[in-house]
Amino acid sequence: MIKLKQKRDKNDIYGIPILGTLFKNQKLIKTVQLITFALFVYGVYMGFVEPTKENTFTRYLFWGLFWSLFIVVSLTSFGRIFCAICPHAFIGKYITKFGLKKDMPKFLKNRFIGLLLLFFGWWAVYYAVPGFWKVPLATAWLFASLTILAFVIYYLYKDMSYCKYICPIGTMMKSYNKISPTFLHTYKEDCSSCRTFECTTACSYNLKPFTFNKKNSMEDCTLCMDCSDACDAVAFSIVPPSKTLMEKFKFQKADVWAFILITAAISITMGVHHGLGRTAIADEFIWSKTAVFAQQYVNFGTLSASGIFAFTYSVLISIIIVVFGMYCASKFLNTTYEKTFYTLGYAFAPLFIIGGLAHLISSFATHHYADIVNGFIYGFGLDTANVDNLASRRDSWLMYLKVIPYLAALWGYVILAKRLKQFNSSIIRKIFAFIFASSLVSLYLSLQLYTGYVFKTYGAKKSGHSHHKSSHSNKYSRDKKQ
Repeated sequence: MIKLKQKRDKNDIYGIPILGTLFKNQKLIKTVQLITFALFVYGVYMGFVEPTKENTFTRYLFWGLFWSLFIVVSLTSFGRIFCAICPHAFIGKYITKFGLKKDMPKFLKNRFIGLLLLFFGWWAVYYAVPGFWKVPLATAWLFASLTILAFVIYYLYKDMSYCKYICPIGTMMKSYNKISPTFLHTYKEDCSSCRTFECTTACSYNLKPFTFNKKNSMEDCTLCMDCSDACDAVAFSIVPPSKTLMEKFKFQKADVWAFILITAAISITMGVHHGLGRTAIADEFIWSKTAVFAQQYVNFGTLSASGIFAFTYSVLISIIIVVFGMYCASKFLNTTYEKTFYTLGYAFAPLFIIGGLAHLISSFATHHYADIVNGFIYGFGLDTANVDNLASRRDSWLMYLKVIPYLAALWGYVILAKRLKQFNSSIIRKIFAFIFASSLVSLYLSLQLYTGYVFKTYGAKKSGHSHHKSSHSNKYSRDKKQ
């Protein structure tokens, strides 16, 4: 192992007291991995042993602490560090060492697999059957199944292929990692004379950290820090937020589609279903009317008709306006549609991951903090009183969070303007291309403005009519009687 006394730049986290220890000390990292793994196993176990909703530990461990609190906060601060302590990646490194180490078949080397698992397996189910995955037994089965799948793939194939292609969260985090203000790389002056490449041989993912700077990409790096333990020339630097997105790099199609589908499934659908759905005119929107109409001919049973149609409309509209907008932009830029789509599509990155911080902070203060802590009190049988929320929805400071989605939209516009510089075209053509290529950003921004307008003009839905399905069913029943 190379043990250099590396002179570090002032923005290198490894050279900053406390932070350097947190991110480079392998004993500390292993300890955190073990704790996370133990919590994961215990959470799944509790889900099977106590499968009812009284088991708040399983629910809020996975859907409060892990997702979305830790994942979203870490992505917007230090990057993909959740993957570094992920229980699947933790056991995967050991399974892979003793596995068959085969090359994964080409048809499985498809990053869309993980993305579509997340899109349909979680979000489509989430809107169709509200709360289903948050039932402890369903949560336990979900993560137990993913663990078995991960175990098999780790054993069969080399280079941590499960993390790269199959893991739903891994696929998402790889894409959104580009928004973070950190970047792992190496000191070029030391690498130029290196002949041993310890940073590469130490990497379980078969990556080459010394190429990250040149590629302007960390590729599939999960920030496990094995490379920095092997070679002191590895750096983990603080950089301007979204620095990677402002410059040229080899695009990945799954990245752009991740931004589109996740923005549509989370930001847009929640905006219409949970946002506009709480207004006094919720029943007047097309997804609500379609749900009422469909219920006349289809028995949805326990499914949420309004959730299904809100999700369907949001996704279809988002995809259509992006495809149409990028097509028009490609004509103005006089270049191929594919280049336009996958070069400019990275501008959609901030919409969910930055814009979602407003909802995340608000939810954490008003109920998730208490939910998580009280869940742990329940899970470990602690002899202590339950805690209260940090804030109530009426607290005035929560109003300031409403500016965050607008900053996310502005951020998207800035990235788009920067990425347009990669095209050789006139200013006028670029302006028109900007207008059309920014369609999803504009839709997201318009939804924020329109929701505020509707609440101000019509007010919130009266108490007792907040559940779409119930209100639709009641309206349908009244109509039939008439």
